[in-house]
Amino acid sequence: MRHVAEHADAVIVGAGIHGASLAFHLAEAGVRPLVVERGTAAGGATGRSSGLVRMHYDVPEDAKLAWLSHAYFANWADRIGGDAGFVRTGFIQIVPSEEVAALRANVAMQQALGIDTQLIAPDEVREQLPGAIVDDVEVAAWEPQSGYADPTMTTTSLLATAQARGARLLARTSVTSVRTEGDRVTGVETSRGTIEAPIVVLAAGAWSGSIAATAGLDLPVQVWRHDVAYLRRPDGIGKHPVIIDFANSMYARPEGEHLTLVALEDGNPLGGSPDAPVDAAVHGFLEKAAARLAERWPAMNEAGLHSSHSGQDGITPDMHPIIGPAGPAGLFLDTGFSGTGFKIAPAVGAALAQLIVAGRSPDVDLGIYRFERFASGDLIAGEHPYAPIWR
Repeated sequence: MRHVAEHADAVIVGAGIHGASLAFHLAEAGVRPLVVERGTAAGGATGRSSGLVRMHYDVPEDAKLAWLSHAYFANWADRIGGDAGFVRTGFIQIVPSEEVAALRANVAMQQALGIDTQLIAPDEVREQLPGAIVDDVEVAAWEPQSGYADPTMTTTSLLATAQARGARLLARTSVTSVRTEGDRVTGVETSRGTIEAPIVVLAAGAWSGSIAATAGLDLPVQVWRHDVAYLRRPDGIGKHPVIIDFANSMYARPEGEHLTLVALEDGNPLGGSPDAPVDAAVHGFLEKAAARLAERWPAMNEAGLHSSHSGQDGITPDMHPIIGPAGPAGLFLDTGFSGTGFKIAPAVGAALAQLIVAGRSPDVDLGIYRFERFASGDLIAGEHPYAPIWR
């Protein structure tokens, strides 16, 4: 008779933001999930996330998920409990001249969804970023309710409430395979033994592919590496809006009272091992990121260099996640968020929990994120797309 380490209503593989959100929503629905994490909560891509909370996307489903999630961040203590560290700064989206028509169309699409967003003129951009270079800006998007949150606090507060409602967390335990009998899952095999469950959800980011392979699935998920720099803001420059500047392939946000986080949207390598060290960014990245931000905002030329690090996530061919059932009955995917998954996690967890418990997600149609789209060539793209990022 084989040893059974645990039994659960559902196993969630990965205690990042998506595993935590799903655990919270399943527990809220009366399901008692067991979250299995190879390290510690938020110890992978989530803990290295930049934590932006904004709604500007060129795909309506992405924008809707972000807007529904914003309602959680803005009312975290009441909705979840604890603290997500959400800071409302406002958000500016800048695009190059050839993408202005797309920007206008996407803002109109977002407004039709009820998102609080508007177009602003170059001088209004300069009001938010005094001294910014705006000669190349015809118009920008402005979201006054957006900002950023703390990814680790967000994850741990979701897990704490989930555990108070019956969920469990098994940390420092590796899932080695998905167990199946016939055409359905029966649980997982781990470094501590077997866990039996009729539902298994892979929310393990860049590690999801190797686990999915044990259930016969070939996930098109590569490892994607992303460096982040921190600068000491010059005297006189306080907190500022979050900014995504496609024209200069960078984004930035405040970090606490005195630092600014900066990252680049180009030159991010694909491939390699998800276990590669992430304590340090590539040599010279800190200086490069500082220079890129100063191209848009010369006042940051006087910023001090503070530190940098790296992070790794799973990226798909269309840079959109894989969410929903796949392979043997009872197996679900919640992975491949391609570096943009943090801000939509609350709504994704709610919708996926509905799909698992009731067979449908009435609030959000997750159909476009189905695994089968890669085989059929029905990749996700907006009606008014921007040039691909992360390349």
